[in-house]
Amino acid sequence: MTDSDTPRPPRLLPDGIHEAVKPGTALLRLETTRLREGILDGAWWPRSRDIAAELPNLITALSRHLGPITRVGLDASAWEELPTRLIIDDRVVRLDSFPVGDGTVLITRGDKDLFSLLVVPPQATPDAARAAMAQAVRADNITSAEQILIDTGTHPAHLGPAEPGQTEQHRDST
Repeated sequence: MTDSDTPRPPRLLPDGIHEAVKPGTALLRLETTRLREGILDGAWWPRSRDIAAELPNLITALSRHLGPITRVGLDASAWEELPTRLIIDDRVVRLDSFPVGDGTVLITRGDKDLFSLLVVPPQATPDAARAAMAQAVRADNITSAEQILIDTGTHPAHLGPAEPGQTEQHRDST
């Protein structure tokens, strides 16, 4: 049996990064080449389903690495209210909503450059969210966002709704 025949464990995030993942975290695998392998370019774990509260921090962080973000495509069923545009860092960011239910957000830089991020539901447990995010940022990942969420138990169908008056952050600390 050669080394190439030996099964390898999945490439996980370094322990320090893995432990730092919490609601409000985005993990990105940004490749500067035109050929981006894998289905996803990163993952995002928002704290809530309030897009106006959550998206500005993500866009600000992405803009530092990618340049100006012009458009964001979102799953309409995953968010409480979706405006058609937000002003973020003195720029207009257009929001497109689609009833796809696939667990992704599409980030557009310029006219055509798209980045696809897995969106971990806010109510996911920390361990499940970390596992989903680690899978999404693997360069060799060929699993769809929806399947990653199912495999890691973070798919909305597997998660119960938050108790009335309890935020996702509060639940994580209990």
